[in-house]
Amino acid sequence: MPAPDVAVLLLEMERSEPDYAEHARSAIEWLTGGEPLETITELNVCEFLWYTLPTKVSGDRPVIAHALGRLLLRGGLERYAALCVAPVTSQILRTYARSGEDAGLAAYQAALDATGVLPPDVPELRWSSIMGPEELGAHGACSAALELAIVSGELAPESSDDRAILTRHWLTTPRAELGGDNWLHRVQGERLNRWVLGRGTAWRELAQPFEVRLHAPIPAPDGDCLDALRRVLRLGLRPGGIPLTPEGDPVRPVLSGDRWSDEELDAALEAAQEMEALHRTGHALATTAGGRRLLDDPELLWEAATATLLAPVAREHDFGASAREVALMLLADGRPADSESVISVIGCEEWRRQDLDASLAELTRRLGAFGLRSGAGLTSVGRSAALAALRGHALRPRRYVSMG
Repeated sequence: MPAPDVAVLLLEMERSEPDYAEHARSAIEWLTGGEPLETITELNVCEFLWYTLPTKVSGDRPVIAHALGRLLLRGGLERYAALCVAPVTSQILRTYARSGEDAGLAAYQAALDATGVLPPDVPELRWSSIMGPEELGAHGACSAALELAIVSGELAPESSDDRAILTRHWLTTPRAELGGDNWLHRVQGERLNRWVLGRGTAWRELAQPFEVRLHAPIPAPDGDCLDALRRVLRLGLRPGGIPLTPEGDPVRPVLSGDRWSDEELDAALEAAQEMEALHRTGHALATTAGGRRLLDDPELLWEAATATLLAPVAREHDFGASAREVALMLLADGRPADSESVISVIGCEEWRRQDLDASLAELTRRLGAFGLRSGAGLTSVGRSAALAALRGHALRPRRYVSMG
């Protein structure tokens, strides 16, 4: 049975509760954006009451919340109406008013997490804080599925494992309304497209063919690869781990091997620590539980290791990270990735040239540590690694940049 028409409900309120009608009209416009009442979800209501109302709507906010509740009650949406007058809503509005926006946002996030309707991050997808239309659709659909499962008693709001299972199922199951596609593919396609189109004409010309090449995951190659990384992780499993000198450097006789240079092993050590596969314990480096899982799972190791090729480097400017992306695209195409070739794609102010050279040198060092280089180019495994790194970077969630 469809929900009553909002205009009819507001007309009834104007006749019987004129003091609330205008407040309710403002609130429902913010909440629904003109869409039918039956399209709203618990997540929509919570976000309006606990974020939009206190940060974007002027006036007597508790009264506005109360008026919205009376309108929703008239529409037969008792659960949502109850949220409007719930103690948690009153408390959050007071927190904003008395303690400021930062405290209010923290209270809002904690309350939203407790509802259980917020889709969690899952291995296949970490949600963005800046979502495009497809991701917003996926997020809303997953939230509605979680809400239905909670209301029906099939899911406990506090069960993080069950929430993750349901979210993964909802993301990866083909949907008739999507023409047989699934939400995960839609979100990934949207992110890839934004990555291709986002940085100027020369970038787009280079990146365009990669939109198809990066559509599917890049599997780990058959056979041994990443041998230097595997060596340091295995050494970290030994009793005492990898001993360190008083200065914090690895003890060379323990670390060194005939197949790898000191530079390769140092880069592998740094990558392992970035992956949180090695950590320092006293005067040694030991392999973590996560590192053990990586050694046992070649696909996980491949994914984690290739991600370090484009992982943020200490004190590196975003310009340097873009330079490494361009270099990997060029190398994956079998083309030179020297400074001039990279500059021709992204441009370069003279004062940034040093940063660009340092970023490319770091990329070269990491490729060498993983045994992915062949002369000035890449091995066949190296080309796969470049594609895997680019795909992971293109599909990463979009975040707000802190200006502080």
